[in-house]
Amino acid sequence: MKIKRLGRTGLKVSEICLGTMTFGNQCDEPTSHAIMDKAFGYGVTFFDTADAYPLGGTLDIVGRTEEYIGSWLKGRREQIVLATKFFGQMGAGPNDRGGSRKHIMQAVEASLRRLQTDYIDLYQMHFPDYETPLDETLRALDDLVHSGKVRYIGCSNYPAWLLGKALWTSDKLGLARFDCVQPRYNLLFRHIEAELFPLVLDQGVGVICYNPLAGGVLTGRYQAGQNLEEGTRFSLQNAGPLYRARYWQDVTMRAVDQLKRQCDERGVAITQVALAWVLEQPAITSAIVGASKAGQLDQSLPAVDFTLDEELRAACDDIWYQLPRERNRDVAFR
Repeated sequence: MKIKRLGRTGLKVSEICLGTMTFGNQCDEPTSHAIMDKAFGYGVTFFDTADAYPLGGTLDIVGRTEEYIGSWLKGRREQIVLATKFFGQMGAGPNDRGGSRKHIMQAVEASLRRLQTDYIDLYQMHFPDYETPLDETLRALDDLVHSGKVRYIGCSNYPAWLLGKALWTSDKLGLARFDCVQPRYNLLFRHIEAELFPLVLDQGVGVICYNPLAGGVLTGRYQAGQNLEEGTRFSLQNAGPLYRARYWQDVTMRAVDQLKRQCDERGVAITQVALAWVLEQPAITSAIVGASKAGQLDQSLPAVDFTLDEELRAACDDIWYQLPRERNRDVAFR
C-alpha cells in the first residue's frame, strides 16, 4: 500500500481510503467491523465517512455509520487517519444541515461523540452551501482547527470555481484552507479533468475521489437489460434513483462489457484495472473504495500492485468517448 502526502500538507495517507457509507444500512455492525478489519489488514489506514451516513438512510438512522466506526476504533485511533463530513440533514429543524456556524459547531460535537474520539483528522464540507457566506463557514472551520478538534479541513462535491473562491477567501482572511477536495471520478465520469484537476495540481490540494468503481458497475457485475438487485445501492430507498441516473444505462453497461472482455482475455480483473487507472492519474491522492461484504475488498484492493500496459490503458481511456455526453453530466450529488 503506497503512502502519499495529502496535497501540500505534511499529512500522510494510504492511496486507498476505506469508504463506509454502507455501514448501518447495507451492513450490520459485525459486517462493518469485518470490512474495517480486512481493509486495515491490507494496509488501509485512511477511513472516510460522513455524519449523514449510511447511504439511503432516513433521519432515524443517520449517524449510525459513525457509531460503528467509533466502536471499531477503540485501541486503534492513532493508527487511522479519520475523515468525516458535515452538511447533510441531521434533524427536522432548519438549522440541522448546511454550512452555518451554528450547524458546524453542533455537527462536529455530535460526530466526535459518535466516533468516540476527541479529534478529527480531516473534516470536510459534504456539499456547497449557497445560502451561507463562504467566510462564515471558513471562519467556523478555522476555529475548529485552532481548538484542536480538527486537524485539516476539506470539501466534497465542489466545482473548480467554488474551490478556487474558497482558497482565495482563506488566503485573503488568513484562515485555514481546504487542503483536500472529494469529487466523483471514474472511467465513466471524467468531467473534473478539465478544470478541477489543473486547479488542485497548481494549488497543492489533495484529491480523494469517490465512486472509482462507479457504484459497482466497473466490477463487471451488471449487464445491459439486467433487472435491479435488492440490497445494492441501485435499489436503495433515497439513493437508488441517484445511482441509476448516473450509471444504470444500457450504453454504459455495453461499454463496460467491452472493457471486461479485453480484461478477461489478459486474465486480469476489470475491478483492478478500473481502480488502477484511477490511481495512476497525477491529481489523485487516494481513491475511496467501499464494500458491503469484507470479501469484496479481496477483489479490489490488489489493484494497488497492478500496472496497466499501454493497450489496456488506451482501452480504459476510450470508454469515456463512447458515452453520450448527456449521460455524463453530474445528475446529482451523493
